[in-house]
Amino acid sequence: MELTTLKQEMRTACADIMRYWLDQMQDEQNGGFCGERDAKGNLVADAPKGAILNGRILWSFAATARFFGNDEYRDAALRAAHYIEQHFLDTKNGGFFWSLNPDGSPLDTKKQGYAQGFIIYGLAELARLTADQHWLDMAIDTFRLVEQHLRDRRDGGYIEALAADWTPLADVRLSDKDQNTPKSMNTHLHLLEPYTNLYRVWPTAELEEAIRHLIDIFRFRIIDPETGRFNLFFDMDWTVQSRIDSYGHDIEGAWLIYEAAEVLGDEKLMKELEPVCRRLVDITIAEGFDPNDNASIFYEKLGDHLDTDKHWWPQAETLVGLTDTWRLTADENYLGRMANVWQYIKNHIVMPNGEWIWRVDRNGQKVYDDMIAGFWKCPYHNSRALMEVLHRIENF
Repeated sequence: MELTTLKQEMRTACADIMRYWLDQMQDEQNGGFCGERDAKGNLVADAPKGAILNGRILWSFAATARFFGNDEYRDAALRAAHYIEQHFLDTKNGGFFWSLNPDGSPLDTKKQGYAQGFIIYGLAELARLTADQHWLDMAIDTFRLVEQHLRDRRDGGYIEALAADWTPLADVRLSDKDQNTPKSMNTHLHLLEPYTNLYRVWPTAELEEAIRHLIDIFRFRIIDPETGRFNLFFDMDWTVQSRIDSYGHDIEGAWLIYEAAEVLGDEKLMKELEPVCRRLVDITIAEGFDPNDNASIFYEKLGDHLDTDKHWWPQAETLVGLTDTWRLTADENYLGRMANVWQYIKNHIVMPNGEWIWRVDRNGQKVYDDMIAGFWKCPYHNSRALMEVLHRIENF
């Protein structure tokens, strides 16, 4: 496929995703955005509204507004930001609640590090878009709360969650499928990501220190020295508590870790990280790609059990990981494989309404059991992947 055609397809696909969220997910009754549309596209009126979903919506609209110069996306980003400030913000203790009832009242008031991170991510992107100090200050305040309450100053890294008043919780899991351990790869990855974005608009020594700390956590704690892959769950002292291989996270982490060093402008660190990140990509190609098509990656492997479903978000992250490795190595094989993944996504993942289906089985047959949009399904992975690929191709 010619790059000119690929670029146009990706720009159109990104606009189609955002159009779905503009037309189908704005909550005209309660404000902000709706909590869920089910597998058939029906609105789930009693669905809770999640901090992760709303932080990701904020980031997606702010990023696409900046990328496309689109005022409609800008308005949607401001709609999301005002709703987050009015309803998710804990005005007593600081930070943001985990979830709300449909009417905007608090439902689960815990302070999950992962959720704080995504709201920082969205606020920083809105600050990039608008240059409004108000949104930047809110992002900075949240960053400092995370550093104050969730950072482990003894063993390093960040704990998963605390109660509304920042006191300990017994159950700190991010979701029902996660292990109840005090530290996880996922939370660290999605703190590194927003911290990097915040540094673009607030390049301070205290933020740089936190970013470097997170990069070191990945290099020396999370990446397994033998396999070169991510371990996922840990005790406080970083004893590994998982046997899961998550192919999407490995290839997502590869480009996010390198991006952090690149945004810091540290060429020495970039050179040190390049082989580490390339190894994550190459391992994903070797172990995660379906040999039947060489154009899609499996979901995960738990022990000896391989989950062969193809979820939307690992396919999206694979686009970026492969393109980034091509950018760094000039090896056309990565770019060719990326084009094959894009073809697979077009054929099997993109739905007629513009959004991407949650997953297909190994044969590419759609699985209609999962929501189209909701607590964990948003316009973030797919719109971000398309913009990141376009940015790399256009600036190579």
